[in-house]
Amino acid sequence: MDAARPRTDGRRHRRTVIVSTASAGVTALALLLLGPADALPPAFWAMALLAVVVDARPYVVPGRRASAVILPSICFTFAVALAWGAAPAIAVQLVAVAVAGARMRHTLRRTVHLALQHVAALGAAAGVAGLGRLRIDPSPDWWDAMVICVAAVAWITARHAVAGLVRGLTSDGRAPARRRRGHADLLASAALLLLGPVVLVAALVSPALLPLALLALHAVHRMVRWAGESERAARFDPLTGLPNRRALQAAMAERPADRRRALLLLDLDRFRTVNDALGHAAGDRLLTRVADRLTAVVPAHDLVVRLGGDEFAVLATRVEDPASARRIAQHLAEALSRPFPLDGTPVELSASIGIALQSGRRDSSTLLREAESAMYEAKQRGDQVAVHGPEAAKHTPDRLSLVADLRTALRREPPDDGIVLYYQPQIAIATGEVVGVEALLRWRHPRRGTIGPEELLRAAEPTPVMRLLTARVLEEVVAQLATWRDAGAPLRAAVNVSARDLHAGDIADRVGALLDRYAVPADLLQLEITESALMADPHRVLETTTRLSRMGVAISLDDFGTGYSSLQHLRRLPLSEVKIDRSFVLGMAGDSGDAAIVRSVVGLAEALGLRAVAEGVEDEVTWRLLAAAGCHTAQGWFHARPMPAADLRDWLGRYRPVRPGIRGEIDSVGTSKTSNNEGAGWPPSPAKR
Repeated sequence: MDAARPRTDGRRHRRTVIVSTASAGVTALALLLLGPADALPPAFWAMALLAVVVDARPYVVPGRRASAVILPSICFTFAVALAWGAAPAIAVQLVAVAVAGARMRHTLRRTVHLALQHVAALGAAAGVAGLGRLRIDPSPDWWDAMVICVAAVAWITARHAVAGLVRGLTSDGRAPARRRRGHADLLASAALLLLGPVVLVAALVSPALLPLALLALHAVHRMVRWAGESERAARFDPLTGLPNRRALQAAMAERPADRRRALLLLDLDRFRTVNDALGHAAGDRLLTRVADRLTAVVPAHDLVVRLGGDEFAVLATRVEDPASARRIAQHLAEALSRPFPLDGTPVELSASIGIALQSGRRDSSTLLREAESAMYEAKQRGDQVAVHGPEAAKHTPDRLSLVADLRTALRREPPDDGIVLYYQPQIAIATGEVVGVEALLRWRHPRRGTIGPEELLRAAEPTPVMRLLTARVLEEVVAQLATWRDAGAPLRAAVNVSARDLHAGDIADRVGALLDRYAVPADLLQLEITESALMADPHRVLETTTRLSRMGVAISLDDFGTGYSSLQHLRRLPLSEVKIDRSFVLGMAGDSGDAAIVRSVVGLAEALGLRAVAEGVEDEVTWRLLAAAGCHTAQGWFHARPMPAADLRDWLGRYRPVRPGIRGEIDSVGTSKTSNNEGAGWPPSPAKR
């Protein structure tokens, strides 16, 4: 610090010398323009003094242009130009501009720019007054009032013309950015100019009346300040002070379109946990610290934005390719990975980051939508960063349309909504008995035909429509359970629920209400959760699943082995079973690695007291390998395809339990020596379907 002080003092000294020299030069020029002091009346000198004094507090409208500065002195200098000509008005204005420039710490270039605008404006106003033969003394008439209004218009036009000309000469050939701003600067300038003649008449009557004009000037100042605060509130986030969504859209529209940019959308993971554990006030403080850290690591030429909630965005303006955008995202992720001290507690945070690249003249709304799509893709895959690619770009509008159609369909009553549930039996491998079914969703779209669960859930899960869909499915499944129970053939049914449902927290209440309404025992309903839902917010998922388990509803962990859950989560969650992902089951007959993974998962489930369910069982060889591994339950096309509830009843009437032990044996390479499915009621093998 001490070593840096002499350089700082030197810069301050040079700035003081420059300002003093410039002020002396301006004063000398003003005196030269004024001529003999006794040639001007006392009213002039009183107005000149007030013009210099009031410019110690200029009005600034939000913006970086010199034309965004409104000098209160124009009220007096405009009146001087009308009464005594351009030269005295320009002389006073130059001194006032020098005072205002020093007060706002403008550069010499910007101060000169401001002075040129006002010199041209006063010259135009004085010219109009001379052509119109304006008479202020002894008393103006209606003609004079009209000339004053025209002079004010000429003042405003000349000032903005000079400002535009200077911008054009200093913009290096680039088209000026289009700004959509309010009219506060125009209204304030017009009010000050038209107040000038009134102040002038009062000064001619008695200079003692001039201080009364200060109240009117204060009112104009308040108006401009209010306009500035409104503009800031519209473009900046009140909590973090960062630019908001509107400012981001304006920045993307104003920046040159010949450079490649990237929009990085960040969504904080598990932020709701902080609100729940420490309160919303602590969550707000955490958001401000996240904003500060992002601002500290992002270069000045890029823009950091808070979009709302726990979503932030970074507009990177110097991006060469997707790899460089990924490096920026990794840099941001590393910055957020460092703990945030909050009330003495280090809070760990991470973020899912979606990247959309822009080149050419693509609109800002498209770029924002693509970045959001990539962010949701990262969350669903369990990755930290995802880049929006051509394939996603092709399907995003289609996905949005699909979600909109689904929302419309869910407003209708069943079966007009087209939502259909199919049920696939789950078979106990040791006994061959049907121990339950899994409810699988289908949607009969009026134009696209039948849409399967994967496409439907991929589109709906990131949106609030998912909760409406889950509510619809749960009600139909519980109603079907009641029908089977009344028919004397109760079955357990499993239903998939999404991360959005689990994080909402009210799914346990909704399930309890449905079970009570249909008088269905809780042990007939099983809910399947995915590892991605578990990892998104483990604490909330644990709380929700614990409530459901205490009600008697079984919890299954679906697609086990494809996500990132730890064994600790397996131990803590109130699970009843784990479902081995079909990608491992399908390959276990020909891939020793897949077979080893399946055996390991079965052994782990056995050790934890959980059922192991294998999905995707499509041939007898796999079924027997699962039996040899000790797997409890199988589900797949080898036993039955998914079918509507009515067809399931007929299938159950034909089905006869068959145990693996009475069929052929498995040789050392995993191929069946005998295979006889006759009379079992099973559908054809996958090769024949």
